[in-house]
Amino acid sequence: MFRIKTSGLYPTLLCVALLIAFTTEGGALASSLPETHEGAYRSIWGINSRIAVWMIAQTHLFFAAFVLGVPIFSFCIELVGIITKDKRYDAMAREFIRISMTAFSFTATFGGILLILLVTLYPDFTSYSLKIFGPVMIVYAFLFIVESFALYIYHYGWSAMSDGYLKWLHLFTGLLLNLTGTSIMVLANSWASFMMAPSGVDPETGEFMGNLWAVINGPLWNPLNLHRFVANIAYGGAIVGAYAGFKFLTAKTREGKAHYDWMGHTANLIAVIGLLPLPFAGYWLAKEIYAYSQQMGVTLMGGIFAWVFIIQAVLIGAIFLGVNYYIWVGLGRVSGGEKYRTAIKFMALLLVACFLVWFTPHTIVMTGAEQKTLGGAHHPILGYFGVMSAKNSAVNIMILTTFLSLLLYQRVGKRATASWALQGNAVITALFVAGAINVIALGVYGYLVPANVRIGLSVPQVATTLLVIVMVSVINYGMYKNPDKGRAGPEWGKMPVRSQYALFLIAISFTWLMGLMGYVRSGIRQQWHIYTIMKDNSADSFTPTLGYAAKIVSLNTLLFMAMIVFIFWLDNMGKKRAS
Repeated sequence: MFRIKTSGLYPTLLCVALLIAFTTEGGALASSLPETHEGAYRSIWGINSRIAVWMIAQTHLFFAAFVLGVPIFSFCIELVGIITKDKRYDAMAREFIRISMTAFSFTATFGGILLILLVTLYPDFTSYSLKIFGPVMIVYAFLFIVESFALYIYHYGWSAMSDGYLKWLHLFTGLLLNLTGTSIMVLANSWASFMMAPSGVDPETGEFMGNLWAVINGPLWNPLNLHRFVANIAYGGAIVGAYAGFKFLTAKTREGKAHYDWMGHTANLIAVIGLLPLPFAGYWLAKEIYAYSQQMGVTLMGGIFAWVFIIQAVLIGAIFLGVNYYIWVGLGRVSGGEKYRTAIKFMALLLVACFLVWFTPHTIVMTGAEQKTLGGAHHPILGYFGVMSAKNSAVNIMILTTFLSLLLYQRVGKRATASWALQGNAVITALFVAGAINVIALGVYGYLVPANVRIGLSVPQVATTLLVIVMVSVINYGMYKNPDKGRAGPEWGKMPVRSQYALFLIAISFTWLMGLMGYVRSGIRQQWHIYTIMKDNSADSFTPTLGYAAKIVSLNTLLFMAMIVFIFWLDNMGKKRAS
């Protein structure tokens, strides 16, 4: 019999009760947009309401991203284990899902706290939002209950459903878990995207026009869905990678180190798979923000948040360098990896050069005297690297370089047996060179055309990068479809200690980055709860400065990472007790 853990259901049931109370016609809901005023905003024990909701909401999103991403690649790894009949994959998938169990309870708890805070501290905003999204939120709560049962059956039924048709039934449970989890994310995104770009309501009065689908399917809904889905996969891989690094450093046996080295490698691979398309999804979201509101777009990229993207560039650069460093060190696991040392040096220099271009600002804060000495608001040379033509080119080259690192790691210790291997290598080399030339040429051309044309050049740059990745992957698969079986495989557990710190760097950088961009997505609404529809008339109605936001995001990151370490400790303690 399955042992069902129900702690994650209590916050959900509380949310259902609150939602029913607030969405009934007899509740305290106005039929149209309420007139908010300063007295309508509350505080508890003198705590800043804005900071409380900010931190709880972001912590909820941290955990939600983790528990959405982990089951996706746990399901995929279990499927690989079934197809290959390799029990190691099944064991790793089970361990992945096990460490997400406690995080699932944390997600539900912080979600319940968030709803209580919104109802208590921002009653007018919550009432108006639930009047429109009440049916959506009830479906959301129902799906969360379904997801809870699917997760518990998927986890606790792993041993009981390990053979025959029961294994396929177990895999179906994992599929159901992922479908409900993704649906929950999509529904939640409809509320978030509505706050940024409201649709389906009267633009003057905010009155609901009666078509719920028009409200849900707003201009930013699908871009936000794609961006968060890809980011959640990358983030889940990063957190699991940190877990593997933690277990690798504390393992006492050679077998333990080998297992967690393999898990860390797999988690890093998953993070890279999510990382490669992530900038493209971000570009699409930014493009749609510009299309919806030019004022919001200018505020996002050329206004008060422009310097936030410099910090974003530093963090993403750190992630790219971290994942590449881990891959390069991992070449030492396999005999023959040393032959790529020269190539690694050039790839490292290329990554650093692109990183420097990516975080170079177009303008900097200067005094009048400094601006006079410089000769203008832009540096005469470095200013050229601060525009999107240079930055788009730099990030595409970084993505191609990271993909090349993965390609080299996949080849080390193997020998292509295809008769056309020599020609295949020549085509792969030509694709990388031609792709890089085309990306750079489009970037240079961007300096010669108007801004509206320049923005559109990012599309062929992205298409070039994706085309190279897809074509090279297909050719490389054909060359190594049946590699030489006589060669030695990876020597798991051979990684030096410093490689595990790269996994920690990736996880912390991802967390800080998610918190920072959450601040940006919320902040570009400026003084609006719901952009152009419902104004924030509270005493805290101001756009936080970068320094203020950095303190809150940093504190939030530290608290979340402390909770993650606590979850790792609980898992470690549970394993010792079981043994």
